Amino acid sequence: MPASVQYKTRQKDELIRYLSTVQGKHITAGDVVKHFREQGEQIGQSTIYRQLERLVDEGIVSKYTIDANSPACFEYIGAESHQGAEHCYHCKCEGCGKLIHLHCEEMEEFREHLKKEHGFRMDPFRTVFYGLCEDCQRKGNEAQNK
Repeated sequence: MPASVQYKTRQKDELIRYLSTVQGKHITAGDVVKHFREQGEQIGQSTIYRQLERLVDEGIVSKYTIDANSPACFEYIGAESHQGAEHCYHCKCEGCGKLIHLHCEEMEEFREHLKKEHGFRMDPFRTVFYGLCEDCQRKGNEAQNK
């Protein structure tokens, strides 16, 4: 096997190994680049982006594009897709930018309500609710009480 093929496989393996350590978390390609730089690994940014996109195509990683102003987020899901969940909604904190998974039956009921009562089919993989997370709410309340 040529060295260049082995090198690409090694990089992909290292990327999958890292992603598996942050399973269930949303990370950006920039986060991955930063991790490897901190580890002293010389994996280029374009290689990271390319490998992440390949992993998305292979179904190993999910990609979320939240809005035009935010970088895409990636989530390692391995062979399982969101622990068996069919749909995945998200909440994005406008304070700190945190992306939170929202898995609950009420969301599915709401999706069905929109479809049945309003003739609107919501895309659960692109649905994002904006607001403030608990931490940012608490910080806001603390600032108001001073």
